[in-house]
Amino acid sequence: MPSGGDERDAALGDAVLVERDAALERAIRALARRDHSTESLRAKLERWGLSAQAREDAVETLARVGYLDDRRFARDRAAHLAARGYGDEWIRADLGAQGVAAETVEGALAALEAEHERGLREAAKHGGGLRAARLLERRGFSMDTLEGVLGGTVAEDP
Repeated sequence: MPSGGDERDAALGDAVLVERDAALERAIRALARRDHSTESLRAKLERWGLSAQAREDAVETLARVGYLDDRRFARDRAAHLAARGYGDEWIRADLGAQGVAAETVEGALAALEAEHERGLREAAKHGGGLRAARLLERRGFSMDTLEGVLGGTVAEDP
């Protein structure tokens, strides 16, 4: 017959396994809705009150099987934001805020069409000129791109 200590240890072991399963299930559901960076998924699991060990086990498992991949996340998110008319600085800040490593962010930006080309196309879509340049500035385009939109000159604010 097992002693009280053995029963308590078994119950604790079962509780750890249940929490690990819950963390993995919640992480899978979160990834089914949308892709996440490793850090944003960790933060989501933490907000749900799961232990550090359960969070790490879930993250490691999902990374090992390919469901969690920061390079893929950064590449896809950067492409999505670029298609919506955002510049490199906005994209860099967005990915950084989601915990993506700087090296991974730069790789994702390098895979995009040149910011200058994207900026000219976006400016044309919005009628060009100073108004379009201001929009691009708010969306994180570089000064070089803004100068290109304005025909090589930098306009003074009225």
